[in-house]
Amino acid sequence: MDPADLRARMYGPEDLAAEPLFAGGFINFGFWSSIPLDRRLDVGHRIASQRRLYEVALDTLGPCHDTRLLEVGCGRGLGSALAATAYGVPEVHAIDLHPDQVERARRTNARTVAAMDGRLVYRQGAANTIPYPDGYFDRLLSVEAAQHFDDIPGFAHEALRVLLPHGRLVVTTFFATGEGHKDRIAEMLATFRTGVDRAIPVGTMTGALRAAGFVEVTARSIGEHVWPGLDRWQAQQDRYARHWSRNWLTAFRRGLLDYYMVTAQAPG
Repeated sequence: MDPADLRARMYGPEDLAAEPLFAGGFINFGFWSSIPLDRRLDVGHRIASQRRLYEVALDTLGPCHDTRLLEVGCGRGLGSALAATAYGVPEVHAIDLHPDQVERARRTNARTVAAMDGRLVYRQGAANTIPYPDGYFDRLLSVEAAQHFDDIPGFAHEALRVLLPHGRLVVTTFFATGEGHKDRIAEMLATFRTGVDRAIPVGTMTGALRAAGFVEVTARSIGEHVWPGLDRWQAQQDRYARHWSRNWLTAFRRGLLDYYMVTAQAPG
């Protein structure tokens, strides 16, 4: 099956957020640094890890008061709602390619949407054709979505287009650590074999951002705070204890892939 069709099914009728692996609905692998891994984990720990990844990303974006924020690849929209409530971002827009996810985001966050009175918006949109005018946002965030982007240069150009001068961008997800790892990663992890996930080298992302015109482009590894906790959670789940997905940690330890916090700034 075509990878785009597989993703549409995964984020459409199959609803990935309903899987125990992503308990809580944020749909990310989590940031586990403050969660003890030497004891049994519960659903509360899993939800906290996913929320914490958003918090780290939002903290990395810097002060967001008096700003307009865009999230690209919002899923169920819990991270966007977190930005609006816990971080006080006065206006948040969030796009997702999959219409089912957009509807779930609107339903899941209906109270916050109503309270924000038009300042928390979920709509359908693609990373390489962002449906907003030039210079509309001060901040742009994408959490565990870029591994699905088929057009990284297109995303980079669109991100720069919709940001104001000096606007800030944060993209956090897993990337290949270098060129030439694609086949080895695909041997270990089924989502890369099917094409659902793409083994994008982190240098491809940072290079595309620079080529688009961004400045102060950085990529910081945060894998030590992601992979061991994720693996510990999987080990406790009957469905995942002997599943291929336990190879995420192995691939990280072999230096094939890592989780990164990528940052960039629009020029002034």
